[in-house]
Amino acid sequence: MSDQTDGGRRLSTQEAARVLGVKPATVYAYVSRGQLASRRDPAGRGSSFDAAEVEALARRSRREAAAPAAGELSVRTALTLIEPDRFYFRGVDAVALASRYRYEEVAEWLWTGTLPRGARFTAPAEVLEAARRAVDALPAHSGPVDRLRVAVAAAAVADPLRFDLSEEAVLGSARCLIPTLVGALPATGSGWAGDGRIARQLWSRLTAREPDPDALAVLDLALALLVDHDLAASTLAVRVAASARAHPYAAVSAGLGALEGPLHGAAGRLAHRMLVEVLEQGGAAPVVAEHLRAGRRVPGLGHRLYQGEDPRAGALFARLEGLEQAAPALAAAREVVAVMARQGGLHANVDLALAVLSVSCGMTAEAGETVFAVARTAGWIAHALEEYQERPLRMRPSGQYHGPRPPQPMP
Repeated sequence: MSDQTDGGRRLSTQEAARVLGVKPATVYAYVSRGQLASRRDPAGRGSSFDAAEVEALARRSRREAAAPAAGELSVRTALTLIEPDRFYFRGVDAVALASRYRYEEVAEWLWTGTLPRGARFTAPAEVLEAARRAVDALPAHSGPVDRLRVAVAAAAVADPLRFDLSEEAVLGSARCLIPTLVGALPATGSGWAGDGRIARQLWSRLTAREPDPDALAVLDLALALLVDHDLAASTLAVRVAASARAHPYAAVSAGLGALEGPLHGAAGRLAHRMLVEVLEQGGAAPVVAEHLRAGRRVPGLGHRLYQGEDPRAGALFARLEGLEQAAPALAAAREVVAVMARQGGLHANVDLALAVLSVSCGMTAEAGETVFAVARTAGWIAHALEEYQERPLRMRPSGQYHGPRPPQPMP
């Protein structure tokens, strides 16, 4: 007989088994795997289970049983949908959303499905200080992802609530973590905090120039556009970590680890250096030719998910047209695209647009990588939250053994 307690409706083992469509012994197997929590009846009549938790597990089990078998790992998500020429955040056109709302607001939309106007993220003083001390101890040649990874680890240690995986706790950590990451980076500019926006705080970490409102708006747009992009390699790494119930800081660390790979995170700095070369040589043709001669890809071009131009690049190029100082770099980028178009070419992607921003605003070659990592932290948190609602340790593909067949002689 089900029982009503202060904590909500409780089910007996037999009732939980009926809801789940399994034998009572399997219910206890779920408990041992961490998929269900049980409570011992003080009267000694066995265990009871939270009805809402049992019903949620039953829904997940039905969805997984109905999912078609596939050769590749498939992950359900309600966050980002990518089509051949556009993409959406929770069903809303992402370019339109990012063009109208600031980065923090778009992050909140991805996390909660609500748009709190004027959302702000604040780093607790003690957490920010711990992250800064850790980052300051790194060698001077450390890259931006090096610094961000160390800052995440320091912030995690400073947060005693990091193991609380409830949505409220995870979102509280996220709203503190993102400004902590930005604040832990060494300042190159005046360090003036402005109105507290992430874009304004990040600007002083990317360039010594004072921002004009239009340039700052482009940076904010870039952050909002880069919040999420479905299951890129770094995002999949985050979901694997979250599947093992790693806390959100550890999940973000997994994403940063994958981002540091040269096939995922390095394209921005390569595109920046290419544009600098084009400007120095006065034309794109010799620079493109040198890349091709060396057997290198021309950076900033092509995206396997879009048939034409990356919509994120298109949105940033349109906004960069309003920046007088961006005109030379923008012209150089378009010349690169035009040269490559002769070969049936590739279209611009977001890395090329970020390179135009970084070159025209006096930023370093690593600036695009920094913008990407800070922006995507919000998306990684959103994916971790989704994964926490799934069956634990489900990201466990089977290996195909190709070694020598046993038995082999003892070495």
